Order: sequence, then C-alpha cells, then structure tokens
Amino acid sequence: MTAAATPHDHKITVAPDQIDFMGHVNNAHYLSWVQEAVLAHWRKIAPPEAVAQHLWVALKHEITYRRPAFLDDRVIATVILEKVQGARAFYDTVIKRGEDVLAEVKSSWCCIDAKTLRPARLASEVVARFFPNEKV
Repeated sequence: MTAAATPHDHKITVAPDQIDFMGHVNNAHYLSWVQEAVLAHWRKIAPPEAVAQHLWVALKHEITYRRPAFLDDRVIATVILEKVQGARAFYDTVIKRGEDVLAEVKSSWCCIDAKTLRPARLASEVVARFFPNEKV
C-alpha cells in the first residue's frame, strides 16, 4: 500500500521556545511535529463527518534523529500512511530541511470514537480516500 498512499507535506515553523541549551530544536519537539503532520493529513483527506466523529491517539513512535534543526530553518514533515488495520493506522514520517533528512519516524495510532472514547474502525470508504490507487 505504500506506493499508492497519498503523501502529505506539512510545513513546520521552528519557534524560539523549541530551541534547547545546545542551540538546536529539542528532540521532544520532533514528536509534536509528527502529531501535527499526521492530524493535518487526516483533516485534509478524511471527509468532515469522519473528522468530527473520530480522534487519534498515538500508541508508539520510533524516531531516528539524523541532523539537528535550528531557529529559522524551513522544515517539512512528509507523512505517508502505510496501512490501516482495524482501529490502528501506521505512518512513516520524514522530517527534512531542504534535502537534509533531520529525522525519520515510524508511528502507530489508534482511532477513537469521539463520543465513546473507545477504539473505532474507520469505514472502508474513508480508508480508501488515503489509498486512491488501491483496493482497500
């Protein structure tokens, strides 16, 4: 499914409060960038009623840091939904500054019903929007 998934580029602004004592972005902020990017991807592609009915919580992040980011850097997080399995979604995110890869993140997320706060499977037609060239 990876080749058929629709990637989403999410622009990131490096804020002064994200810079640590070493003069670069503190590693913890990369995870908030991933969350912003994944949720922006969901809101962009899912229909409004699905966005209103579902929430996402992160279950696991595996992050590999490659290079530091600095204040005023132009950073982009590209997210690709690898697969949806039951109430879970699996994402790959690459955070870059130009051609430089700053971090690579594999993450898994759980879809939650907004009313019951219990895990919820997405309708197949919603999932299909994220994989336009595949049968889901």
